[in-house]
Amino acid sequence: MVMGLPWGQRTLVMGVINLTPDSFSDGGRFERPEQALAQARRMVAAGADVLDLGAQSTRPGAAEVGAAAELARLLPALRAIRAACPAVLLSVDTFLAPVAEAALAAGADWVNDVRGASSLRDPAMLELVAAAGCPYVLMHSRGDSAAMDGLASHGDVVAEVREGLRAASDQAIAAGVQPEQLIWDPGLGFAKTTDQNLALLRGLPSLRAEGFPLLLGPSRKRFIGAVLDQPRANGRLWGTAAVCAQAISAGADVLRVHDVAPIVQTARMTDAIVRG
Repeated sequence: MVMGLPWGQRTLVMGVINLTPDSFSDGGRFERPEQALAQARRMVAAGADVLDLGAQSTRPGAAEVGAAAELARLLPALRAIRAACPAVLLSVDTFLAPVAEAALAAGADWVNDVRGASSLRDPAMLELVAAAGCPYVLMHSRGDSAAMDGLASHGDVVAEVREGLRAASDQAIAAGVQPEQLIWDPGLGFAKTTDQNLALLRGLPSLRAEGFPLLLGPSRKRFIGAVLDQPRANGRLWGTAAVCAQAISAGADVLRVHDVAPIVQTARMTDAIVRG
């Protein structure tokens, strides 16, 4: 259980709202608070359980903008969405503790840290999360956005990701984070080749067996484009849906996606088969 959520009863769908000009598939679409709010309303109406707001692109090659610029993008949208959608869970996608702290104060519920496992970007994050008592997504990655494509050297990728997440969990718990706050994300697409991403998907039961809720973010990613020979990110919906269905059958608890409505349908149908 994380914050009283009934893990295992059904799959949660997390809608991605990028407040950036340079995210890989929807950069620039939701930069203004009114655009982000309209997208949030659409996602909530489509069945999203969580909205994940990101104001720093983590695509390969993205430059870090710093906490001040990240907060200037994030806080107006976060406050508007929190006021308009009081019941939905809000997650902030950040690896900087000052951004997470301000977001939590403004009404965010979760912290989603893409640098949380294997390359913790801001050690102050753990003390903050421990004090806040909020859900904390630990994602496996290597290096930063500029370097990660050159760091996709794994032997047994499933074992290495599992060990990295275990070590990060131990570090977080030693810093005062409670085990029930932690959610694991194997980091599909982050310092991993197409074959490694596919191996991770086949190995999800090994990760889920560690006992932590599992979040997957396959949405529109390059490995799906590589398999389908689909260069357009927004042309990868059905490949994303296939990955999501397989992930649910392998034990995933949360799916982080751009296309909420079709993935909610995918999750409900797969849940009916898998969870019974």
